[in-house]
Amino acid sequence: MAKQIAKSLIFLLFALFLVSPSTLASSDAPFIVAHKKASLTRLKSGAERVSVSIDIYNQGSSTAYDVSLTDDSWSKDVFEIITGNTSMSWERLDAGALLSHSFELESKVQTHFYGAPAVITFRIPTTAALQEAYSTPILPLDILADRPPEKKFEWAKRLLAKYGSLISVISIVVLFVYLVATPSKSSAAKASKKKR
Repeated sequence: MAKQIAKSLIFLLFALFLVSPSTLASSDAPFIVAHKKASLTRLKSGAERVSVSIDIYNQGSSTAYDVSLTDDSWSKDVFEIITGNTSMSWERLDAGALLSHSFELESKVQTHFYGAPAVITFRIPTTAALQEAYSTPILPLDILADRPPEKKFEWAKRLLAKYGSLISVISIVVLFVYLVATPSKSSAAKASKKKR
C-alpha cells in the first residue's frame, strides 16, 4: 500500500515537472485587452455624429508584434466616415503599453444600431499563427432617436450636483473674508469716542 502511494506521488511530481515548463512558457506572452467606446452628438444639420474610440492594452509580459485593428461593423448604408479610418496597424505593442485609435462617423438614417466588437490581430515570436483578440462591444446606439426636451429644472439639478460643493466652499470663504475685513460697528463706535 505504501509502495503504491509512493509510486503515485513520484508519478504526480514527474507530471508536474513536465507541465511546469510549458506553463511558464505560455505565461510569457502578450495578453491583449481592448475597450471600445462610442458617443453620439446631434448636429444642427439633422445628422448624428458618432465618435468611436478604441483603447488597446497589453496586459501580458511580452511584446505583441504586427498589431492590427479592424472595426468593420459600421454599415456603409447607414454611416459615412468623416475623420479617421476603421482600421489601423502598428508595428508593436510593448508589455504594459497602451494604443488608442479613434474615428468619427456621421449618419442621416434613423435606426437602432448594434455594433460588433472590433477585431485585433497580433503576432508573438514563439508561434507562427496570428493571434486574435476582441474588444468590448458597445451599447446599442439610438441614431436620430426622438429625445424628449430637457427640462430647465433637470439642468439646474445636474449643475448643482456637479458644482454644489464648490459653490458652498467658495461662499464660506467669501463670508469669512468679509467678516474679517470689515470692522464691526462696536469697534467703529469706540474709535469715534476716543477721537473726541
